[in-house]
Amino acid sequence: MELAGAKLRIARPTSDMAAAKRFYMNGLGLELLGSFEDHGGFDGITLGFASQSFHLEITYEHAAPEISPPSPEDLIVFYVEDKAAWQRIVDRMKSLGYEAVKSSNSYWDVTGITFADPDGFRVVLENAASGI
Repeated sequence: MELAGAKLRIARPTSDMAAAKRFYMNGLGLELLGSFEDHGGFDGITLGFASQSFHLEITYEHAAPEISPPSPEDLIVFYVEDKAAWQRIVDRMKSLGYEAVKSSNSYWDVTGITFADPDGFRVVLENAASGI
């Protein structure tokens, strides 16, 4: 109950900030909400939509630019109910050269498509209502 009004921020590392920005902003269409440079040895961007209660933070650590590979089940899932909107995002991702990857859980391949970001973290675009 205490978290009911909280905003959710998911933080992910990157080894290439420019490539991450292209994937999440140009590809997925997330908006830049904020950024910082050399904050305790980190650069970062916060992405999302001002009207939404989630944020995605991408960070680059100057002292350790290499990151550990993610698990294929390390997912961010966007439920996009509107078929035309979903297709526009998928088409935009593909036009930018991002190829779909097979999900480790076949459930996500039924009505969705999965893309791996430049660091291997996976994003599922699910053409369905939220599974809740």
